[in-house]
Amino acid sequence: MKNTKKERRSTADLWTYLLRVLAIVGWGLFVFALIVSYYAAPESDYGLLRYHDIEIRKFWLTPLTGYLYIVLWLSALSSYFCLILDKYRSRRKSDSKHFNILLLLVITISWVSFILVQISETKIV
Repeated sequence: MKNTKKERRSTADLWTYLLRVLAIVGWGLFVFALIVSYYAAPESDYGLLRYHDIEIRKFWLTPLTGYLYIVLWLSALSSYFCLILDKYRSRRKSDSKHFNILLLLVITISWVSFILVQISETKIV
């Protein structure tokens, strides 16, 4: 049996646009965090670098790590607010579930915890 209910929504409202903007901002901050983490993380210890006695940095850069935390938490907050707005805004089964925003939230929180563990391990050694 076909669903014959008429779609009454004519256009997207302000809340829908806000959800889209929050999702784009969250993913944009995540990409920016990838770039910042490339410069903040310790350098890889390759055999060729050891052979040529090239010094490598084995610690996290503290100022960039602080910025990285801020960017990651802003990305997580953006995705969290997007999920909260979506929960109260979506009422139909046919509405999108926004699994990408949930994935972004899980990845950013796990990334922050990974960085905390890595920094604490480098301070112990």
